[in-house]
Amino acid sequence: MNPSHDTGVLIVGGGPTGMATGLELRSRGVDFTLVEAGDGSVTHPKVSAIGPRSMEFFRRWGMADRVRGAGWPGDHTLDCVWVTRVGGHELYRLPRRTMDTRAPFRHTPEPDAICPQHWLGPLLREELGVHPGGPVRMRTRMTGFTQDADGVTARLTDEATGRTTTLRARYLIACDGTSSQVRKDAGIEAPARHRTRVCRNILFRAPRLREELGERNANFFYLLMSSALRFPLRALDGKDLYRLTVGLLGHPDSLVDAETLVRRAIAHDTPVEVLSDNQWHLVHRVAENFRADRVFLVGDAAHTLSPSGGFGMNTGICGAADLGWKLAAAFDGWAGPGLLDSYTTERRPVALEGLEEANRHLVRAWAREIPGELNDDTPEGERHRRSLGADLAAGPVAKEFDAPEIHLGFSYADSPLVVPDPTVPADAHDDRRPNSRPGSRAPHAWVKPGTSTLDLFGDGFVLMSSTRSARTDGFTRAFADRRVPLTVVHCEVPEVVESLERPFVLVRPDGHVAWRGHELPDDPAAVAARVTGAGTGTGTGTRAGTGTDSGTGASGTGGAP
Repeated sequence: MNPSHDTGVLIVGGGPTGMATGLELRSRGVDFTLVEAGDGSVTHPKVSAIGPRSMEFFRRWGMADRVRGAGWPGDHTLDCVWVTRVGGHELYRLPRRTMDTRAPFRHTPEPDAICPQHWLGPLLREELGVHPGGPVRMRTRMTGFTQDADGVTARLTDEATGRTTTLRARYLIACDGTSSQVRKDAGIEAPARHRTRVCRNILFRAPRLREELGERNANFFYLLMSSALRFPLRALDGKDLYRLTVGLLGHPDSLVDAETLVRRAIAHDTPVEVLSDNQWHLVHRVAENFRADRVFLVGDAAHTLSPSGGFGMNTGICGAADLGWKLAAAFDGWAGPGLLDSYTTERRPVALEGLEEANRHLVRAWAREIPGELNDDTPEGERHRRSLGADLAAGPVAKEFDAPEIHLGFSYADSPLVVPDPTVPADAHDDRRPNSRPGSRAPHAWVKPGTSTLDLFGDGFVLMSSTRSARTDGFTRAFADRRVPLTVVHCEVPEVVESLERPFVLVRPDGHVAWRGHELPDDPAAVAARVTGAGTGTGTGTRAGTGTDSGTGASGTGGAP
């Protein structure tokens, strides 16, 4: 690092995605400082479901077991039910068993987990180290920045003392949320893509509810009561903590006090204690670019998705993993001029797809007709319940809770860093099942008990081979000439060979396939250049703005250090 820089990367924002970005950079030996204006306390948890791809990254960062063991009871049902009231008439149940009893997962070593934000945040902060001299600075706000051809200069204010200092970094990563000030100051547009809606989240305790519900308990209770009470009441910790989402403010049901709404939603006369009642705006945004010279957007700063489907935080964590190895390559000196620009190229289409899928779930719930007699204990009420229950059973509601094509099936097939496989039919890319096509996340298979193929990836590029080739030395030399880290792994385990589909598969540091073939290429130098960004772009970067104050933005250094 240039002696004039105080840190390699400044991360602004200490939510789950900001902390995950820190974990990713630390795993690659990249020096960073993370600043968070708050003190880390979470009074109203926002997230709980951690998808399988995110869990795979937590596995690589050495945290999967702690996340999985944070506190969710293994015997709590994961079922989703559609009800007139919690404990009232049940129209449809989507059975999902429990963490302890669900079937083994074939395509990942790390299935999804439940870890609400008030558990996850402290875990991540403890891992990264919140202490004097550590990389995480709580109660520290960035109040402005400038950037130039050599780095970013940020103004930081200590919220406890009011003292202002400056910090010099080579790059800045904005993880400062939906209303990202960094994104605005960098001049990056993020127009709303769908109608913004206003909702309430009510957090409450109901210490007896699980026991009172017995076999009628669930993880998600989708209410079918009114225009406002048609969204989930969900278990947050599997014990006594719940969250009720209320929509369409302006409807009479949405304007009454929180405890009344909770009691309306629950058929049992059970003790409840309201802990918080937050109003929030449900927005759908994807930034026009995820980079402005030396400033990058990650998480909600780059894309804000409807919570339907649980894609938002997971999209951010996967974005951190995509950006992390590319920044590490820039620090280590082997990034081609197009490598950092590829962060937007690869991640923005994934965010757009997740946004549209989440919005489809939201629109379906919002548009669902709820007859006024649905909760009546009458023949008419029973008829409506049977009809709506049949519609739910026949519809696509299960996709909101089981979407492997979104969590695991996204692909960078159109990335300029990926070498296409000309033997793949054009329509094959619609098949999202695990595969080794270039751009896809490399498939999981057990190399030996406890060791997945995914455990082999992360430190540089990996060439997986199931056969010997006289060209191997030339292939490794092409990467060595560019100072690109490459490991060759020869494996003949039948399950692994079958999953990889080709005798030779080149996997990137983020676990996605960069190239594959039946033979090693005639021109390995061209492959090495392409997959590291040296064969793409001009290195001009993407200049979307100049940052705050009157300083000028960088002239565009691409992958230059």
